[in-house]
Amino acid sequence: MPFIPHTEDDEREMLAVIGAPSIEALFDEIPANLRVQSLEGLPSGLSELEVMQLMAARARADGRPLCFIGAGAYEHHIPAAVWSTITRGEFYSAYTPYQAEASQGTLQSIYEYQSMMARLTGMQVSNASLYDGATAVAEACLMAVRANRRSQAARILLPRSLHPHYRAVTLAMTLNQDLTFDTLPYVRDAGHMSVDSLAVHDGQDITALVIQQPNFFGVFEEVDALTDWAHARGALVIAVVNPISLALLKPPGEWGAKGADIVVGEGQPLGCPLSSGGPYFGFMTTRMQHVRQMPGRIVGATVDADGRPGFSLTLQAREQHIRRAKATSNICTNQGLLMMAGTLYLALMGAEGLERVAAASMARTAELVAALTAIPHVRRAFARPGFHEAVVTLERPVAPVLAALAQRGIQGGLDLADYYPELGAALLVCATETKTSADIDAYASALSEALRSARAA
Repeated sequence: MPFIPHTEDDEREMLAVIGAPSIEALFDEIPANLRVQSLEGLPSGLSELEVMQLMAARARADGRPLCFIGAGAYEHHIPAAVWSTITRGEFYSAYTPYQAEASQGTLQSIYEYQSMMARLTGMQVSNASLYDGATAVAEACLMAVRANRRSQAARILLPRSLHPHYRAVTLAMTLNQDLTFDTLPYVRDAGHMSVDSLAVHDGQDITALVIQQPNFFGVFEEVDALTDWAHARGALVIAVVNPISLALLKPPGEWGAKGADIVVGEGQPLGCPLSSGGPYFGFMTTRMQHVRQMPGRIVGATVDADGRPGFSLTLQAREQHIRRAKATSNICTNQGLLMMAGTLYLALMGAEGLERVAAASMARTAELVAALTAIPHVRRAFARPGFHEAVVTLERPVAPVLAALAQRGIQGGLDLADYYPELGAALLVCATETKTSADIDAYASALSEALRSARAA
């Protein structure tokens, strides 16, 4: 809210009407030992002008560096019409559409989003979005346990090449749900899962196999063989995908002989700015046979009493998301505003535009990797095709090199030392359609200089 109109006199009058002596008295049910007595270090209130000046200074401090970091959040061009539209009051401030007769615009937009996501992933039904890609993976694992009635083990195969944040969030969210996770290794020189390595799980009760395509390293997995392996052993397949990549790659609904069973991912690439880490939105699609196990909201098309077409929340009552013991999920809302950004982005780009973005991103990454690996002692870690990310290795620890690049106005990528120490001095880099050849040359030149300086020190 940009302006709070209540004066001290207004507050006194409102308190008098309800018979409360002070605003503090409204919270007297909170035990004294749980209350914060003071807020040390909190500055005193500022005027509107002072706040604007402070925020402008903070924004200038961020600068406008060249960003070559991907790792699940990507800098894509966002058409101006996307945020110009969704920041209109009817979209920006609209709340949950439980009252269908007053929420047809919101419901229709969600329906359009669901239709596009189902088509993009090759599945039959979509929900109205989830919080983000990481929580979507966790929800998919819980959903698979409910949906796979043939399995009694609640056991999920989780590849180590899955985004490490997704793995961490999944383990945290399912900690008390009695799920078991087995970590699958990746091929050291190729960066993907080998179907042969799954042989140790033959004959075991496996509930689901998670497959990320492309995986965290940007490498393509053997999705057809992996999907068929899982289905042959009674396991469901959870696909974790980058929505931009689906403009070029086979959709998960066509993986193997039967296709994936649940598809999730991060929707941020679809019209959402990086925004220092969020908010973003997650997506989930599935087969119609599993729709009642799907968490979150679903909007359906219907007709009213007079036969006129309309939209409403369907299949799931609100109580399903607030009755903890019987709920498919405890998600009580969806990322409606960000979902709307994704809907507008997809509508504006269309199939052809999305394909151009994906192809340009792949081409830019290939150009970036070629430029970086032309520098002495910089090598590509995995000899396997991928999408718009790649891992390169350096001759020295990555962290000080990234710090040196930052001083030159370049965010050089993600240091993998904490996540994959076995790779040594490994750096995950990314380029999208927003990067030019001049940007890539500037990065390569800065990296070469940073490595020479470190070598001479």
